[in-house]
Amino acid sequence: MSAPARSQSTRRAGRAATFLWVPVLLVCALLPACSSDSGPAPTPMGHTYISTGVRGTPIPGGGPLTLSFQDGRVSADSGCNSSGGPATFDGSVLRVSRMATTMMACVGDKSGADGWQTALLQSAPKWSLSGSTLTLTGHDVTVTLQDKRVLHPDLPLTGTAWVVTTLLRQEGQVRSQALDAARPTLTIAADGQVSGSAGCNRMTGTAEISGSNVTFHLGTTRMMCAPDVMQIEQQVLEALTGATEATVDSDTLTIRNRANDTGLILRSE
Repeated sequence: MSAPARSQSTRRAGRAATFLWVPVLLVCALLPACSSDSGPAPTPMGHTYISTGVRGTPIPGGGPLTLSFQDGRVSADSGCNSSGGPATFDGSVLRVSRMATTMMACVGDKSGADGWQTALLQSAPKWSLSGSTLTLTGHDVTVTLQDKRVLHPDLPLTGTAWVVTTLLRQEGQVRSQALDAARPTLTIAADGQVSGSAGCNRMTGTAEISGSNVTFHLGTTRMMCAPDVMQIEQQVLEALTGATEATVDSDTLTIRNRANDTGLILRSE
């Protein structure tokens, strides 16, 4: 009599143990801590990409298309004017609104580059990111882009000859044929000595570098040039007065002067 009782008791205990595990497993499946989700999927924000391939309507003038995603915005350049606006990643769709553009006249095929990039970005293109490769698919074009830092690693701040391509003003980014012709330059030597051209006059002086903080102490020669060149020179020197923040992204240097809300975008020669 005692042996069967023990057997039935053992079987009941085994069944009870099985039933006890079921709710524990279900609860664990519902807890975030038990999930294998590693967090939100990465987006292109904080990176700059350069087109390496276009299927469909080609870029007028040949491009390439450069897209920079920073602080919730995107800026675009396909070889003529720069444009940009607020950008959000809505699932698999990139949404860009209220785009503003510089007003430099371009000649030849490049004159159509602005319309091409605006049409792409405001078509709510689908986006996908695989490693360093970004793909945008619009109505009639698919563009493949590579992370700029993979294509072109960051150049050093010092020892690189930089050319001003864009003026950063309170009203936005300014590019012009006069700026391209004046071609202001800047070189900071390893010992902090500064040389270059503000557009008309030669610049010399020193730069104190502490991380991304650069404080300029500059002087210039005293020649006079055409009024549009002198205006550019004034804006260049205004941006390079006192304390600035300098960041290098591949072959592009951005200098921002928070004290007077000006700055420069420069490219390596």
